[in-house]
Amino acid sequence: MSTSNSSGERIITFGEAVREALAEELRRDETVFMIGEDIAEAGTAFKVLTGLVDEFGPERIMDSPISEAGITGIGVGAAMTGMRPVVDIMFGDFITLTMDQMVNQAAKIHYMSGGKFKVPMVLRTTLGATRRSAAQHSQSLHAWFSHVPGLKVVVPSTPYDAKGLMKAAIRDDNPVAFFEDKMMYQTKGHVPEEEYVIPLGVADIKREGTDITLVATSSMVYVALDAAEMLDEIGISAEVVDPRTTFPLDKQTIIESAKKTSRAIVIDEGYERYGVTAEIASVIADGAFYYLDAPVKRMGAMDVPIPFSPVLEDLTVPTPQSVTDMAKMLTGVV
Repeated sequence: MSTSNSSGERIITFGEAVREALAEELRRDETVFMIGEDIAEAGTAFKVLTGLVDEFGPERIMDSPISEAGITGIGVGAAMTGMRPVVDIMFGDFITLTMDQMVNQAAKIHYMSGGKFKVPMVLRTTLGATRRSAAQHSQSLHAWFSHVPGLKVVVPSTPYDAKGLMKAAIRDDNPVAFFEDKMMYQTKGHVPEEEYVIPLGVADIKREGTDITLVATSSMVYVALDAAEMLDEIGISAEVVDPRTTFPLDKQTIIESAKKTSRAIVIDEGYERYGVTAEIASVIADGAFYYLDAPVKRMGAMDVPIPFSPVLEDLTVPTPQSVTDMAKMLTGVV
């Protein structure tokens, strides 16, 4: 249910923003449909799609058997023949079962057909730990798809971004993987009622700063913003940059921020090794090398399977305190 803040802006949740985007695109374009496990009457495991089947019917909000490879294959084939499917994969961990369809089919068909075929589909799934869902339901695997030419990857952090980026993803003629942090569905933010679309590949500066750049993705944007507040109390001005898409990646905005502040930390909830943090840190090191006063640091998930134990799980991902400590070290504040 939407509310208004003191400025009269409409406030809705992240989950409501995603549902609005999907509903508006389903109304706008009859070639859009959704397919996935428990998405119709159940509205997904997180209830994000509740009510869509009532408006659009089971022909366009389709419950599927439990076969991620099959669901994704249906999406690829439908996209090749003129539809714009949104394939719902319940947990991001299950993209392991979609890899052939996404990596060897969807990503390559346009190139292998000499441009005669395109695959305008969205694979919608989740990421994020700290939900107490254990090792097979808590991973953030967006780096995998970011590695593959032919795929675009979206990692929104706010309700506003989620709606605008979802609409852009559905309208894109390329396959797009859209990762939503499962812990953020109740996060609230300003989302205008009027139509808007956010282009893929455009970063957003969530907070201006002068002393250090915090490049953060998805849920880690909030960690970075909280760290920035903590740093502000000790006189360190942190700029928070949200790439919003890991591919296409807005390198220029990230580089210009690092040039301005001369220090940078890259924060992502995916595994640190061979991950998103390494790619973005490389971009900064290459593009802002002569402006840096300290090495680029990166912070990701610990190199272990995500534990079920709450106290252990909370230790595996970056926190506002750990980001603050790293920023203090880089700026020479004890």
